[in-house]
Amino acid sequence: MTQSSQKSFPVTWDQFHRDSRALAWRLSEAGPFEACVAITRGGLVPAGIVARELNIRTIECVSVKSYDHQSQGGIQVLKPIAPSIIEAARAGKKVLIVDDLVDTGATARVVRDMLPGAHFATVYAKPKGREMVDTFITEVSQDTWIFFPWDLDFTYVAPISGGTD
Repeated sequence: MTQSSQKSFPVTWDQFHRDSRALAWRLSEAGPFEACVAITRGGLVPAGIVARELNIRTIECVSVKSYDHQSQGGIQVLKPIAPSIIEAARAGKKVLIVDDLVDTGATARVVRDMLPGAHFATVYAKPKGREMVDTFITEVSQDTWIFFPWDLDFTYVAPISGGTD
């Protein structure tokens, strides 16, 4: 996708916190959950917020790399899910997977294969990956690049129309 055909969706810390708490509200009906698995790195912040709001004390992470700056590449599992969490899920305990975003669904598919019965939740979802998640808060178009708070710095932004101020 070229830079000119991309839309940007900058998300502030306040907005991301509100959206993550909204996710917790939606998930409260699906619980209670025995454990939460955050997909690192983007899922760490919303997983922490959701775990706090839902009183989930067991928090695990899985590290899956699929992005290199602004392009999607091959999927690589850098850190798998702890065997104790996988066993708990196999024993019928409810496990929650949390990520910031589902884009094409490639990362979600890999993690779902690790925990097939888990409830998968994301803060944001794009159309190509939306079917991979059970719960999300906001859908954005496929051609939108979400700039999360940890990606941003204060700087001038040109008007959408390309004109000047």
